[in-house]
Amino acid sequence: MRMRSAWTLGTDLPKKGVVIICNLDAQSENVGFVKDLIRRRGHDPILLDISMESAPPFPGDVTCEQVAARGGMPVEKVRGFYRSDRARATENQIAGGVAIVHDLMRQGRVHGIIGIGGATTSLVATSIMKTLPFGLPKLMASPIAADPASIESCVGTRDITLHHTVLDVGKMNPLLKAQITNAVGAICGMVEMTRGAEYVFEKPVVAVSSSGCAGVAVQTALAMLEEEGFTPVACDAQGKGDKAMEEMIRDGAFAGVIDICTGGVIENLFKGNRDPGPGRLMGAVNRGIPAVLAPCGLDTLSYGGRADQLPPNARRAQSHQNALSVQVRVTADELISAAETIAQRLNQAKGPFTFLIPLKGWSSLNREGRPMFDPAADAAFAQRLREKLENAAAIVEVDVNLDTREFARLAVDEFVRLFATATGQRVLSAL
Repeated sequence: MRMRSAWTLGTDLPKKGVVIICNLDAQSENVGFVKDLIRRRGHDPILLDISMESAPPFPGDVTCEQVAARGGMPVEKVRGFYRSDRARATENQIAGGVAIVHDLMRQGRVHGIIGIGGATTSLVATSIMKTLPFGLPKLMASPIAADPASIESCVGTRDITLHHTVLDVGKMNPLLKAQITNAVGAICGMVEMTRGAEYVFEKPVVAVSSSGCAGVAVQTALAMLEEEGFTPVACDAQGKGDKAMEEMIRDGAFAGVIDICTGGVIENLFKGNRDPGPGRLMGAVNRGIPAVLAPCGLDTLSYGGRADQLPPNARRAQSHQNALSVQVRVTADELISAAETIAQRLNQAKGPFTFLIPLKGWSSLNREGRPMFDPAADAAFAQRLREKLENAAAIVEVDVNLDTREFARLAVDEFVRLFATATGQRVLSAL
């Protein structure tokens, strides 16, 4: 097996700044190779050293002393904690790294960021990356990238790319060199192609939660929103996507939301696979943006691959897409709990909202003739929501199935009405 590390320089490429997060005390040879590759590509490598164990053989462009001090401790104290309380040392270097990278961002010097290393470097690097804007290229190359728990902790809801090195990032060898070269090629390609983290929208941006069992309604609603003068953005409600949607609403990315797939509420209550956490619906509630809600997903729980859940629920109606995608029908009592939780959250809403309840089923799985169809349980949800919601007039029952073009039309029309009421903009198609 023969490998070469030669890389042709792109002579007509604009120079971009790439931050390299590393621990030089353990990775100096690898990091030097990374820095050289980025420079040879025509970009400006900025080596940010987070070393915590010992003094590095040479200083970074941002030294570990500077990172430590910016985090609040002298580096000698960080090294002491690294031996006795590694979490405290790590937290200090994360805080210092975040502050310094944001300084570099304000100076216009950062167009991408890469980390290369093992578990500790991955934790520090991705923690810094998570604070950076959506769209800014972020890549972590690590052997822990194949570990599901690490994916959750390193990526979460952020647009961070993980590159699985397979090999331990230690002593350089031809196989490791090939993986590091690929990782550097990826981040350089990203910074050369990216549009950056600044987005300009000429029309109001509307989030739409989506799911495969509401595909007809969602796709139709997206097209209708465009016709009405909005820019729609679909967010997959599989746990991570709807959690990210909540965070983006909180950050002001969206002017409104058509939250068709609110099933994350019940997934959180009963620990389903698609649990987005306890903050579902609260983005729009706290931000005060117009919101149209619907109950797709509230009628099922995702228990695929769960030996702790599937056998006890074997008697319930189920939908099997594959071994890891198994939906279990929710009971009336569980739906009543969900209604109480939703009412408690919506009662805090700072803006206008409408909750549409389809009377002919809540998805392609929940319609007449399908095993998931249970209108009595669905009615129990509607009744308790009406009892607990202070603004009961915001509940509107519609005589259609949710996964239809007719429902999409009703949802979009209602959103346009709420948006006009909230903003005073009546004719959005003219925007």
